[in-house]
Amino acid sequence: MPTKITAAITAIGGYVPETKLTNADLETMVDTNDEWIRTRTGIEERRILRGEGLGTSDLAVPVVKQICEKRGISPEEIDCIICCTVTPDMVFPATANVIADKVGAKNCWGFDLQAACSGFLYGVTTGAALIESRRYKKVIVVGADKMSSIIDYSDRQTCIIFGDGAGGILLEPNTDGFGILDSILKSDGSGRQYLHMKAGGSVRPASAETVANKEHFVYQEGQSVFKFAVKGMADVSAELLERNGMTGDDIAWLVPHQANKRIIDATASRIGLPSEKVMLNIQKYGNTTAATIPLCLWEWRTQLNKGDNIVLAAFGGGFTWGATLVKWAY
Repeated sequence: MPTKITAAITAIGGYVPETKLTNADLETMVDTNDEWIRTRTGIEERRILRGEGLGTSDLAVPVVKQICEKRGISPEEIDCIICCTVTPDMVFPATANVIADKVGAKNCWGFDLQAACSGFLYGVTTGAALIESRRYKKVIVVGADKMSSIIDYSDRQTCIIFGDGAGGILLEPNTDGFGILDSILKSDGSGRQYLHMKAGGSVRPASAETVANKEHFVYQEGQSVFKFAVKGMADVSAELLERNGMTGDDIAWLVPHQANKRIIDATASRIGLPSEKVMLNIQKYGNTTAATIPLCLWEWRTQLNKGDNIVLAAFGGGFTWGATLVKWAY
C-alpha cells in the first residue's frame, strides 16, 4: 500500500499596508460614527494600500518572500502559486503569474482563484489536492485583496467594512497525518443578487455609463448577506466536526473569516467554542476578503502547536462558504 499523503502547512506569511483608515477618518467621509461601526461590525480601523501603480500583487509579494525565508527555500523551488483574490492586478494575466515574476519563482505555474471571501478556503482545498496527487511538492496558497480599489467611499454600507491585506501558506507533502484533513465547501449562485459588482464583466462591460453610475464598486444588501452568512458558516462548521467525530473540545482554534464579529460569535457558539479559542483581528484590519483567514494564522502563529486541530470557516459573495479541518504540522 502506498503511504497516504496529506498536505501540511509548513510556513505562513502575512502583510498589511502601513496606512490606517480609522472609524474617526470615516466619520469625516460619510454619515456614520465610531460607536455605530463598532457595535455592528467590531471594526475599529482597516489598512489601505496607497501609492501609484500598486496592486494586489504588491500585497502578496512580501508574503511569498516571508514564506520562503521562514522555510529556508528559494522561490525557484516553488511548484505552484494559487492566488485567491477578487481584485486581480488586471483582468488578465493572472495575478499569480505576476507574483511569481516579482519574487523570481521561475519554475512554477500558477493561477487565480475567485470565490470572494471563501477564496482562501477554496484555494487550500485545491492546493491540498495538488500535493495529494504526488505531482507537486511545494504549493503556495495566498489570499490577497486590495478591496480599497473596488469600494465606493461615499457608500456607508460598504466603506466601513473592507480593508487591504494579504496572507499565505506553504503546503508540502506529509506522511504523519498532519495537514489538511477534511473540507466541506458549498456554493449557491442564486445569492449573487445580494453581493456582487454590477459592471466590468462580460455581461456589462465597462463604459462611460457604468463608470458614471458607480457600477464598478462592491454592491451589498447587508441584512440578507448577514442572515445567510450566520447560518451558512455555523452549519458547515458543525457538519465538519460531526463528520469527523469531533466536538468543540477537540478544537484548539476556530479561524473564522473576519466579516463581522456577530457572525463569528454565532459560529463559535454553534460549535461550542469559548471566545478565547477564536482568532479575531477584525478590529484592526476589517474584512480583507480572501486574506482574513491566513492573516489570522500569521498573527497567531506563535500560539499554534504541533497536533492542534483547527477549523477554518468562511462565507463569501456568490454565495460561497465552507469549513476546513487542519491538524497543525509544526
